[in-house]
Amino acid sequence: MQKSEISHETLIRVRYAETDTMGILHHAVYPVYFEEGRTELMRSFGTTYDAMEKSGVILPVYNVNVNFLRPAYYDDLLTLKTTLAGIKGVRLRFSYELFNEEKNLLATGEVTLIFTDAKSFKPVRPPQWFTELFSK
Repeated sequence: MQKSEISHETLIRVRYAETDTMGILHHAVYPVYFEEGRTELMRSFGTTYDAMEKSGVILPVYNVNVNFLRPAYYDDLLTLKTTLAGIKGVRLRFSYELFNEEKNLLATGEVTLIFTDAKSFKPVRPPQWFTELFSK
């Protein structure tokens, strides 16, 4: 799978604890939101990280990239669009777009994960059931 139009939107409300003293969403929270988006995308296709782990495969993060375009503020209701950008070899890549209620693009990002054996942590091919799930 090289390119995909598989995506999911998740609503996230910025909590007070996620902001700095200026009331702006802290930069360290964006990867946490990205994880929530990945989790919800997988759930929308009928699977979970738990199912993946029970199959003997884990997905450690290989790379995270965030581009900050505009700030998000305490109590903003955000829409996170998560897209499965591709599965190539042992790598699983997601892209992200974060919008505020006015539909302004606040941030973009990308996360690459690696399929690895849960016991040895060695890279493995994606499980067949996983690639079949997302190729329908």
